[in-house]
Amino acid sequence: MKSYLDVLATPGAWRFLAPALVARLPYAMLQMGILLLVQWSTGSYGAAGVASAAAAISQAVIGPQTGRLADRYGQPRVLLPQVTVHALALGALLALAASHASLALLVLTAALAGASLPQVGAMVRARWSHTLGGSGKLGTAFAVESITDELTFTLAPVLLVSLSTLFSPVVALVVALTLIVTGTVVFALTRVGAPEPMPVKVRSSKGVLRLRGVALLALGFLAMGSVFGSMQVGITSYTAQLGVPAVAGLIYATFSGASVLGGLLYGAIRWRVSAPARLAWGLALLAAATSALMFAGSVPLLYGAAGLAGLVIAPVIITGYTIIERLTPAEVRTEAFTWLTGGIGLGLATGASIAGQLVDRFGPSVAFVVPPLMTGLAAVLIVTRLRSLRPLPEPAAPQQAVGRR
Repeated sequence: MKSYLDVLATPGAWRFLAPALVARLPYAMLQMGILLLVQWSTGSYGAAGVASAAAAISQAVIGPQTGRLADRYGQPRVLLPQVTVHALALGALLALAASHASLALLVLTAALAGASLPQVGAMVRARWSHTLGGSGKLGTAFAVESITDELTFTLAPVLLVSLSTLFSPVVALVVALTLIVTGTVVFALTRVGAPEPMPVKVRSSKGVLRLRGVALLALGFLAMGSVFGSMQVGITSYTAQLGVPAVAGLIYATFSGASVLGGLLYGAIRWRVSAPARLAWGLALLAAATSALMFAGSVPLLYGAAGLAGLVIAPVIITGYTIIERLTPAEVRTEAFTWLTGGIGLGLATGASIAGQLVDRFGPSVAFVVPPLMTGLAAVLIVTRLRSLRPLPEPAAPQQAVGRR
């Protein structure tokens, strides 16, 4: 725990961590909130799924572009206009849903809301990298961020469903909007730890995604995102088939809680194995752990399998962020972080979509094929390209010639 206390005691850290936590809570509420809102408006889960997927895909595609702008012009100059657009888009979506507008309008507005969602999580990591870069504390700081992500993804659905049940999906999304605007504005105006705007000096001819190792890591994170999406569908449909739908949330909370524990343990260890090797082994272990879901024939076994998968996934995510911080230059690092965040979001939507199709055709248990298949393929890909995840050695400084006396 001392390593965590040392990181959290970094001067000024809580000045940007506290508002960032407020801003990031609705991040986990948006996709499910749009799903509930559009279903409430149209009465169709199919329409709701299309609108939710549109928000997830637009966020995954546009997020890295806002990260690029933050690297160039600074975080406040990107976040403040972005959160304004997001507030207008989400407000318009609420109004359109209340008036039972056409599906086309709902999907278009949902996509705009997703595209304009402030990428606060990536920008917090950029602040940690700027503050602690080069020190042994950075890995622990990334562990703090992954634990924070897990906490938000555990708490946000509970808050969202509670507000939607007690009041309506409109009220739930109004609360989410209030939190994200408040948290983002305070975070943007807090300059502690924020990297200075830098002109982009290092960029491949086709963008940051083509820099060494970035696309490979983004694919790995897409595979991990598919675990979240397919598990949500699989657990929900499987428990409904067993006649105990109420335990679905508790099982998924077990997965999230185990992930928090796994992240805490991982961040407290001083690793001697290289980060690329840890990533490859972690993905292989995640594939093996999620395979247990396919053989969980009862609710107690499903709890155990979900907990086992949760213990592994946070360490793998932490390792990925550690690697990309070492691979990318500071002037494009926020954009690089957002490619990984976007990969998780796109993987979540992909995993949920594939799992949903499998459930409809073959039954709930088949949804659990997706996590080991996707993470297993990612592990093989990482192993075959392991060298591209190792930082290149710094070029030796030229030595001056020494003349004879």
